[in-house]
Amino acid sequence: MRDRNGLYAGPIVDAHHHFWDLSLDRHPWLRGQTDAKLARDCLPADYLREADGYDIVASVHVEANWDPADPLGEIAWLDGLQRPRGIASRYVGYADLADPGVEALLETMAAHGRVAGIRQILSWHPDPAKSAVTDRHRMADPAWRRGLEALQRLGLSFDMLISPWQAEDALALALAYPGMKFALNHCGSPFDRSAEGMAQWAAGLRSLSRAQNVVLKVSDLVAYDPDWTEASLREVLLTCLDAFGPDRCMLASDHPVVTRFASFRQTYESFRTAYADLGDHELFAMFAGNAARFYDISDITLEEPIS
Repeated sequence: MRDRNGLYAGPIVDAHHHFWDLSLDRHPWLRGQTDAKLARDCLPADYLREADGYDIVASVHVEANWDPADPLGEIAWLDGLQRPRGIASRYVGYADLADPGVEALLETMAAHGRVAGIRQILSWHPDPAKSAVTDRHRMADPAWRRGLEALQRLGLSFDMLISPWQAEDALALALAYPGMKFALNHCGSPFDRSAEGMAQWAAGLRSLSRAQNVVLKVSDLVAYDPDWTEASLREVLLTCLDAFGPDRCMLASDHPVVTRFASFRQTYESFRTAYADLGDHELFAMFAGNAARFYDISDITLEEPIS
């Protein structure tokens, strides 16, 4: 389970990545994209080429901002992709939970088999240019919560992409729905890299960890740290671990979005080195077991390390 340098070398379940085909023109945010790292197709072969050398036994495809008027279109497209067993074995689809007719959509998603959860990006920032939503308190909206209640009844999880300014609302939501499974995306989004901003982010993580139905995706470390160093990544990685512990952290690439500032290899090498002092069972949980359990990836065999 470890290589000759003592670093984790076991199976990996990548808990968060994306596919897209630009020729389909189904991703409005990619139209006219000038970043060369994003203005290219990302299909299973591209993903596997980037992940070469790592034992990716399963992965989770998270909605990639496909046309929101056609959320089932992305699911159908994913179903048609040729890929090895395990890759995109589970999907996190999109739904607008405030839509009065969302329950019918969620019922179709839940019946699909591969759809394990839903993501609706709720990230709010004091700078409107950095906000995905205009309403900071969307999670408190009664109409939106009715959609979440339907999600819970159907046994689907919710991937939560928010900002540190929304940690209080997120905690209130998680405590109000203790039977709902929440996955906090991308380390809780440490936008503000000042000492004050990082302290606010870390405090928000610790607060959210009080809700036992929230797990943390340690993913795309460089999204908010484009001029990263190993020391700056390590600070985030260890803060995440300290807040949620090895049983409630799952590691993920956020490929190909992460490639704007780091490669798949750099991402996973940062994971392997920062967490090298953990025990074998803890490493297995973070790299594979926690994601397999959260997303109910039961069609692969994962062998835990022998004590």
